[in-house]
Amino acid sequence: MDRKSFKNARSLILCIVGIGINIILSKLVGFLGIPLYLDAVGTVIVAALSGYIPGIIVGLVTNIIKFFAGDSSAIYYGTLNVIIALVAAFAVRKSFHKKFYGVILTILACTFVGGVLGSVLTWFLYGFASVGITSDLARFIFDHSHMNEFFSQFTADVLTDLLDKTITVLTGCIVLWILPDDFKRSLRLYGWRQTPLNRNLRDEVHKVVTGTSSLRTKLTVLISVATITIAVAAISIGFVLYRDGIIETHKQMGRGVADYAASIVDGDMVDEYISKGNGAEGYDSIYSRLEAIKASSGDIEYLYVYKIMDDGCHVVFDVDTEDLEGADPGEIIPFDDSFSEYIPTLLEGGEIDPIVSNDTYGWLLTIYVPVRDSAGNTVCYACTDISMSNLTDECYSFFAKEISLFLGVFILILAIGLWLAHYNIIMPVNSMAVSAGEFAYESEESMEESVERLRELDIATGDEIENLYHSFVKTSEDSVHYVSDIQTQAEMISKMQSGLILVLSDMVESRDECTGDHVRKTATYSGVILEGLRELGYYTDVITDEYISHVVSAAPLHDIGKIKIPDRILNSKQKLTDEEFEAMKMHTIAGRDIIDKAIETVPDSGYLVEARQLAEYHHEKWNGKGYPHGISGEEIPLSARVLAVADVFDALVSKRSYKEPFSFDKAMEIIKEGSGTHFDPKVVESFIHMRDTIKSVADEYSKINNKLYDNGIFH
Repeated sequence: MDRKSFKNARSLILCIVGIGINIILSKLVGFLGIPLYLDAVGTVIVAALSGYIPGIIVGLVTNIIKFFAGDSSAIYYGTLNVIIALVAAFAVRKSFHKKFYGVILTILACTFVGGVLGSVLTWFLYGFASVGITSDLARFIFDHSHMNEFFSQFTADVLTDLLDKTITVLTGCIVLWILPDDFKRSLRLYGWRQTPLNRNLRDEVHKVVTGTSSLRTKLTVLISVATITIAVAAISIGFVLYRDGIIETHKQMGRGVADYAASIVDGDMVDEYISKGNGAEGYDSIYSRLEAIKASSGDIEYLYVYKIMDDGCHVVFDVDTEDLEGADPGEIIPFDDSFSEYIPTLLEGGEIDPIVSNDTYGWLLTIYVPVRDSAGNTVCYACTDISMSNLTDECYSFFAKEISLFLGVFILILAIGLWLAHYNIIMPVNSMAVSAGEFAYESEESMEESVERLRELDIATGDEIENLYHSFVKTSEDSVHYVSDIQTQAEMISKMQSGLILVLSDMVESRDECTGDHVRKTATYSGVILEGLRELGYYTDVITDEYISHVVSAAPLHDIGKIKIPDRILNSKQKLTDEEFEAMKMHTIAGRDIIDKAIETVPDSGYLVEARQLAEYHHEKWNGKGYPHGISGEEIPLSARVLAVADVFDALVSKRSYKEPFSFDKAMEIIKEGSGTHFDPKVVESFIHMRDTIKSVADEYSKINNKLYDNGIFH
């Protein structure tokens, strides 16, 4: 037996124990004559420890066993026990047993179910004080108060049930307080078709709702509608058949009584009975026998013998009732309107079908049987009236029993259906949804971890859900491999792109015989300055990791426009003429135009946008005296303001064929002096803030360049 089966076996054993507790306690209080039920103690304990379904099963089975053990009414109260199980399971779910007010609310809720609903059900089933342990108390309240029968019964039921449910709920709470948490968790009924989720994951999965309603709601509605539709059809058919059957049964019973009454009346003596009454021979004997017939059945409302004549019904015999004294022989009773269509037949001595009327004497089922004389002629009719109100009460009682039986079974079917749907559909689907929503693509390691979490769900419903799960896992694995390949290719393309940029930059710079590693150094310095600005809290809405990456990648292209400057100007040993200097300044515009064409080919490349700004604006000055546009301040793009500092600093500290490098400190002083005129003061502040890092970079490149000069590579 696997662990899941073992745990559910514990729930089954607990159900058996709960049923035993209910039966034993209810028998015990009955044996001792204590006016309590205590038949829901086991239900509350099981529902609290194991959940809704075990509690419902205990509640239903308890009442079924009591029914077969001789308590015929118990079967109809099973629904109340089922609802109490729901209340107990809900209360534990909300931790009501841990709070004083929660315990009180649970007691009141159970009392409402057992006392209020139970009292109403009892009233419909049996009427006033006819059955149950509260009948004596109900009669006492009725006799000693101004309450009517219903409220006397209601008060007795609620008071008794309040005490009963207080003992029941407190017993359940004591069990919960005593048992260890681990043991209580081991008794829960689970139906996992996947790796069980911990509480945090379960809470997260339960929050997964899309659209206007959850799958749980739709399944609840579907199961409820299907069950209720079938139940309504079955109950309606059952009710109609029962009503028709009971009416037919009473018709047959009424006809039998009327036939017997007709058989004991001497048809030849009818006129003498009418004229002399009890003075006629044998009148009293017949009357006594008619009284005995009426007393034999509580369903007979009236029993009488009428002679039908044109002026009305002439009384032959009319048996007294508790509420109404019978008419005297010879008295004429007017015809009721409901009999008008039958009068001709009755006057002719014919037979008529049973009549349902609602006239002078109430709502009645009337049966007329002819009384014949020795010649075979109809001389009068023996009549039986059966109260339709009593028949209706019986029908309502039957209907209440049907509803009571249905509700208990309905709740069980709904609970089992939702339980199966929860573990076989809702949890697997929502678990996959949560896993998909939390799938991480940041790195190959995070993607593998996400796939592993998906594999760990191990959904095994044995149906289309499991097929979907396996397809989902395979698709995720394939996606990870595909994304990994794309990332690898993207890295290769990025490296190739960066390499091509540097090669292109080197090709441009190689025309300038004095620049060396200028493009690489300015790119490095730019990155350091941007990091410094971020540390100082400047331009934080702009400076992101992606922005820094774009600027560093684009920086080598800032002088791409020099490719269009003639060699004689680019490498002139003399001071440039005004005309030549104007031509030299055009490398900024030329660079912008070159990169614009590249952007048309690759429009979504962020680094190219920065490259365009660097190419066009890196010679602009903070005070507006730069070129090509003479813009100032923050009109100059931030990347260009940063590169301006990096570009000038590298020129100062680099060795050229026509000059020796400035010292690091001297170069720093020159940059400081340019703050607020040539350079953005915040950029200069960052440059100084990152002094140590800048010096390390400068020293490293200085060593490389010195070797190149010593080897004659630069001249």
